[in-house]
Amino acid sequence: MKKTLTFIAICLATFTVKAQIPNFSSTQHIDQEFGLGTISITYGRPNLKGRKIFNNIEPFGQVWRTGANSATILKLTDTVTMEGHRVLPGEYALFTIPGAAEWTVIINKTAKQWGAYSYDQKQDVLRFKVKSYKLATPLETLTIQFADVNVDRGILQILWENTGVAIHLKADINARVIANINKMMKGKDKPYYVAAVWYYNHNLDMKKALVWMNEMEKVQPDAYNVKYWMGRILLKLGDKKGAIASAKMGLAIAEKDGNSEYIRMNKEVLRDAGAIK
Repeated sequence: MKKTLTFIAICLATFTVKAQIPNFSSTQHIDQEFGLGTISITYGRPNLKGRKIFNNIEPFGQVWRTGANSATILKLTDTVTMEGHRVLPGEYALFTIPGAAEWTVIINKTAKQWGAYSYDQKQDVLRFKVKSYKLATPLETLTIQFADVNVDRGILQILWENTGVAIHLKADINARVIANINKMMKGKDKPYYVAAVWYYNHNLDMKKALVWMNEMEKVQPDAYNVKYWMGRILLKLGDKKGAIASAKMGLAIAEKDGNSEYIRMNKEVLRDAGAIK
């Protein structure tokens, strides 16, 4: 009984310390919508504190947790291609091996582990190399972030001290989105607007996109965003006269409503069509 009480007291004391004293390296969790899912990263963020990191504190050629405290966790809710390699949905540890000119990126099955002390190469799902580059300005705190993110493409950056690496991401979702559009078009609530914009942005069947935007215009005849996209689609189809007419109507509605964004955007269509300078 005495031993049990002592153990409980130790646990309570440890919990109290953790609650009142933060980790030496803060933890960050970031979520990024990507493709038809989400990419999540949880990692510890150490600081330079005047130290030399790469090829010193973190030696070249050795597996690094890519952060502080626990190994960095990468979670995918949908399949993502990383530098041309497919990674299935799941929770992984993200390790790296820093080098002078290139790094090895490691996706490991054992997501939850402390540091890289128990790292087991047999649990690797994927390994690939990426070139490193020099940062214009030294970065005090390790930063993992997403850049140049589109619906199905983006870059995962690892930045610290004077070094950066970029991991190119891709989500191959176009076929699935088209299948979803076709299925929804058979239902009651047809996604005319978003379907037309998707087709436009992915250089698909512009005639079909025009039909859908025409249907949307019947529902919202005085919508400046619909007029704008109608103009864009017509312009891509080579119908400058129709594009100009649609954009002029969109511009007039946007000016009446005081919407500066769609005033600018409809003017861009007119400019691209050669109607204004």
